[in-house]
Amino acid sequence: MITKRHVFLLAFSAAAVAGFASQGAAQSTIKIGELNSYKTQSAFLDPYKKGMELALEEVNSKGGVLGKKLELITRDDGTNPGEAVRVAEELITREGVSMIAGTFLSHIGLAVTNFAGQKKVFFLAAEPLTDKITWQNGNKYTYRLRATTYMQTAMLLPAALAAKKKRWALVYPDFEYGQSAVENFKALMKKSQPDVEFVTEQATPLGKVDAGAVAQAVDDAKPDAIFNVLFGADLAKFVREGNTRGVFKNRTVVSLLSGEPEYLDPLKDEAPVGWTVTGYPWDKIKTPEHTAFVTAYQKKFNDYPRLGSIVGYVTIKSIAAGITKAGSTDTEKMVAAFAGLKVDSPFGPFEYRASDHQATMGAYVGKIALENGKGTMSDFKYVDGASVLPPDAEVKKLRPAEAN
Repeated sequence: MITKRHVFLLAFSAAAVAGFASQGAAQSTIKIGELNSYKTQSAFLDPYKKGMELALEEVNSKGGVLGKKLELITRDDGTNPGEAVRVAEELITREGVSMIAGTFLSHIGLAVTNFAGQKKVFFLAAEPLTDKITWQNGNKYTYRLRATTYMQTAMLLPAALAAKKKRWALVYPDFEYGQSAVENFKALMKKSQPDVEFVTEQATPLGKVDAGAVAQAVDDAKPDAIFNVLFGADLAKFVREGNTRGVFKNRTVVSLLSGEPEYLDPLKDEAPVGWTVTGYPWDKIKTPEHTAFVTAYQKKFNDYPRLGSIVGYVTIKSIAAGITKAGSTDTEKMVAAFAGLKVDSPFGPFEYRASDHQATMGAYVGKIALENGKGTMSDFKYVDGASVLPPDAEVKKLRPAEAN
């Protein structure tokens, strides 16, 4: 059974695109296999796919890479590690892709990371945040784009410490991403504030949070502050229940990802004002590179970008830059080229570290505020990912010997 494939192949006209695709474009394109949880994580991944499409258009309109157009073949990973590995295998054996990219949820990203290491396939993990992808479970063939749970937790640490709160409640989705974030928060807080106490941990099933029970349990523990890692629909439910019950009143809250439009916009005027968050204040970033990206994105899609748009866009730009530097799509040459690879992005330039294969692209940190009846970020700043990553010698100890 042939799975439906989505091919974004840009040429000089719609007719040319159709003609190319119908003929398979086998000899004249560089095939990139991409897999993701499109059906279950559409809030982030629909904009992500648009970001990839925009980047493909820009690259291919300038002649592609090494004289060939880039062709993107995307598949759904079934939101399941086993299915993701099967899909990755199929992309390579049936579709003949030169490399793979993508994944969203951390446990799925880990499964594909392990697959890439075993099969010696180049893999750019676009979105999954667990540190294990580039540290404990890292391998020679895997690089990662987004700022990790460690990086984003470290970005929030100054605000958590400045609050000078002793009793903390922890709320997180009970899978690899949430577990990794909480583990990092505990370690960083204990190191800087030894008397810190974690008075309750609310680990909730992904996509199935009992928000009323969680909010009540947090309130009953009488914390001074809350560290939240919920996202998506789970976050919205928790915020609404917490607002209704007064859980956040007079309490410091620091939260991963909650300033991203994907998760902030659905809350509208219920946005949790005062939370310190990582996010993406797309309409307030006025740097030349970001303004150019927003203008192009809005022109093409008649919509505003979300953080997923940035991640998708930079994923393709990274791959194009890597192939150009390598002068080839050969796996070993791609692995070597990505070590120290410098990439321009809407957030500014960054690089992929040779030491742990982690990109230094950062994130915005600020407070949630209400403007015109909807949530936004205020008092924000961009935190360079390089500023919160451990030094090379330290991460070398975290990675398997064969990955170094």
